[in-house]
Amino acid sequence: MMMMSRGGTNRVANTAVSVAKGLSCEVGGLRAFYGGGVRSESTMGLSEKEKKVGLSCDGGNKEQKEIVSYWGVEPSKITKLDGTEWKWNCFRPWETYKADVSIDLKKHHPPTTFLDKMAFWTVKTLRYPTDVFFQRRYGCRAMMLETVAAVPGMVGGMLLHLKSLRRFEQSGGWIKALLEEAENERMHLMTFMEVAKPKWYERALVLTVQGVFFNAYFLGYMISPKFAHRMVGYLEEEAIHSYTEFLKELDKGNIQNVPAPAIAIDYWQLPPDATLRDVVMVVRADEAHHRDVNHFASDIHYQGRELRETAAPIGYH
Repeated sequence: MMMMSRGGTNRVANTAVSVAKGLSCEVGGLRAFYGGGVRSESTMGLSEKEKKVGLSCDGGNKEQKEIVSYWGVEPSKITKLDGTEWKWNCFRPWETYKADVSIDLKKHHPPTTFLDKMAFWTVKTLRYPTDVFFQRRYGCRAMMLETVAAVPGMVGGMLLHLKSLRRFEQSGGWIKALLEEAENERMHLMTFMEVAKPKWYERALVLTVQGVFFNAYFLGYMISPKFAHRMVGYLEEEAIHSYTEFLKELDKGNIQNVPAPAIAIDYWQLPPDATLRDVVMVVRADEAHHRDVNHFASDIHYQGRELRETAAPIGYH
């Protein structure tokens, strides 16, 4: 066996030492950066990545390029038609719309069947404690109403989604339509949060009501979708009544007609000088559309058909 030369041996040894030093410096640098322990970069937060710079072992000040996003996902920069920056992350310009306030607000589905009457009186029963608790504090009442009204669309959409997966069939667009309704109701809540600040006991009430209502509606939808949608239809009729009373108080001057929140102006494409009254008008119109969609969904079930057999009214505002 040939013996390696003294010079060759020294070169190999020097290389090994250099590699070892490099690894030691890198690990030491990472420990210094994280405060002990080595963590994979894929688990680093964005703020950490932005702060991370090159750690030079030879004492140099050379910095590496900052990592904006490990996964290459960067926030999109969106502007309005006038070129100004879009400031909302919760919705995008193409999701905004002008509400159809000319919709018939007096439509009512007379309860005829047992399930219809059960749905109707369930809603009427729920209204009584609401009237007692909030009385004429319509700002807080609207806020509480929207925390409940945003639940049915999410529950219905979720259950239809799971059903579609189980049966390997499409939904006719109803998943999207119901989730769209839930999102719209949530935007109502985000708007009224700017008008009426909830007190601690009102927040506690929301937690209780949401927990009870979500599970009750989930069970009701599992047992009878026709009952569940009919109940939401009647719930929306009550919402129309509540917002009509809200408008009356505004017109009487009992509630100050303050400028509309900026989020409402952008979401409903309202004029810059819009007021709270304008907001209540478009919210009431939204509730009327939700009333129609849910009564329509219940009618489909009453006719012995499934929702997927009829095209969903997506984008019905």
